[in-house]
Amino acid sequence: MSQIKNSVVRAVFVGALATMALAAPGYPALAHDAVHSAPPAHGAGFSAGEPGDPKKPARTVLVTMKEGDGKMLFIPDRLEIKRGEQVRFVLINTGLLEHEFILASTEDNLKHAENMKEHSHMTHDDPNGKRVAPSKKSEIVWRFTKAGTFEYDCLIPGHREAGMTGTVIVK
Repeated sequence: MSQIKNSVVRAVFVGALATMALAAPGYPALAHDAVHSAPPAHGAGFSAGEPGDPKKPARTVLVTMKEGDGKMLFIPDRLEIKRGEQVRFVLINTGLLEHEFILASTEDNLKHAENMKEHSHMTHDDPNGKRVAPSKKSEIVWRFTKAGTFEYDCLIPGHREAGMTGTVIVK
């Protein structure tokens, strides 16, 4: 009987988390274990473009994630992209800690960073964001359909504040 009660409580809790996530524009609903893994909620879009097509040609950009000397950083920390260009980001974590790469507008990333402070256990596996374990790599294929200035940030609490942010200028 107690197992059934625990299952019901867990289902209500997960449902509440999913409802809260749907209220955050531009960010997908939370899946089991608080992992982002779905496209944005209906009507919401990605602020920095759209997921790319892995079957189509793309420029490859290696992005190293690491920490050291009291800083956390991405290398490179600034990119210039042509509007309409598709980029394959190869994310390599050479650090000792987990890091994330979340591509969005500054406004969206700042809002999401605040949410992450309250839900630090949340991880990302989204078209525009990945969490990468130490000594591991991941990829994102992205098409920059909008001109403007965007960011890629590590939204694990404290990492962005320690310098883990990069800029993408789309012309």
